Amino acid sequence: MEALILKDDLMAPEVVADPHTYYRKLRESERVHWNERWKGWVLTGYKEVVDVLRDPDHFSSDRMGYLENELTPQEREEIAPIFKVLKYWMVFRDPPSHTVLRMLLNKLFTPTAVERYRPMVRKIVQKALDKVVDRGKMEVVHDLAYDIPMSVVLELIGAPDLDREKIKEWSEAIGVFFFIKADEPRRREIACEGITSLVNYIEPLIVHRREHPGTDMISLLIAAEEAGQITYNDVLGTCVLLIFGGHETTMNLIANGTLALMQDSDQWTLLHKKPELIKKAVEELLRFDGSVKSTVRWAKEDVMVGDKLIKKGERLLVSLSGANRDPLQFTAPDKLDITRDPNLHVAFAHGIHVCLGASLARMEAEEAFAGMIKRISCPRLPEDAYLNYYPSVVHRALKNLPVTFHKL
Repeated sequence: MEALILKDDLMAPEVVADPHTYYRKLRESERVHWNERWKGWVLTGYKEVVDVLRDPDHFSSDRMGYLENELTPQEREEIAPIFKVLKYWMVFRDPPSHTVLRMLLNKLFTPTAVERYRPMVRKIVQKALDKVVDRGKMEVVHDLAYDIPMSVVLELIGAPDLDREKIKEWSEAIGVFFFIKADEPRRREIACEGITSLVNYIEPLIVHRREHPGTDMISLLIAAEEAGQITYNDVLGTCVLLIFGGHETTMNLIANGTLALMQDSDQWTLLHKKPELIKKAVEELLRFDGSVKSTVRWAKEDVMVGDKLIKKGERLLVSLSGANRDPLQFTAPDKLDITRDPNLHVAFAHGIHVCLGASLARMEAEEAFAGMIKRISCPRLPEDAYLNYYPSVVHRALKNLPVTFHKL
């Protein structure tokens, strides 16, 4: 009985700390598994995950729409501030509204477009390392990983001077909404407070940019609104999404990747000796322990996935982490190998909802790891350090990562 409970408890401490072992055992027994506790299907096989992600005709991403139907009127009222914004997030929408926003923003996130930020990111990395190399220790999340993507996001929206610490505080509050359960009984209230504060902070910026347009993302969105392509709610929702999601995943990628290299110091040494492997290394770190463990879909109609019949309206937890360790797709999947080629991971999802900022995240991670391997030895955890992850079924996020090292 205890084993069965653990099998269905996606938030068990053991699963939060080590989801890969959980997904491996589940994948070996049932690649498409009905989780009674979560009241949905959990997919851990590569083929099954890719099949669902590339099939928007049968599987919906409308998380807010389905959640709204599941809640009581009182519960909907309690989280009205969240629905007001998140229902306009591109990641939670289906075509055609998703397509309009996606096509509008694509040009800002092409590999060529994001290269213009590389010199800025390199300077941020060097500045962060300048502050810590002589003292031989740092807290990776706060001292390095957060500042890189947040700086780029604020440049994208044309507001580099916004208060980053406040944004981080509000973003963490919003993130509480995505937890399946949490010890904090006020989690919905906390999330509402966070999103309300962030909205109140952003709206004056939108008003200013409407009066004084530029070449930034907000100006692009406003122009599309005035042309009748999108609504004001789309403008506001997309700004909140970019600020929240634009830093969260890259921050976690840098922290998770640093930890993975620390735990396999031979790979750190190899990357130090052969920095030309940096692009392959980032791809492998994405596969090995990416910042997004899972995404969610809903069946639009009865449909087969693998050998299971998924009924209309049922939800699916599509495990990107599980797919990325599937031995049917990857040789020695539990081994970190920065020379791995090919590496067709799904860390950025797949299909029409593949991560818009994938090229940007790759570039930021490349600069972060390239900077570290040049200036510090392979980091180590202090003896009294304890790794603690945020309790989420979606994100793979370390609360902090204190390390020690030697200056090179």
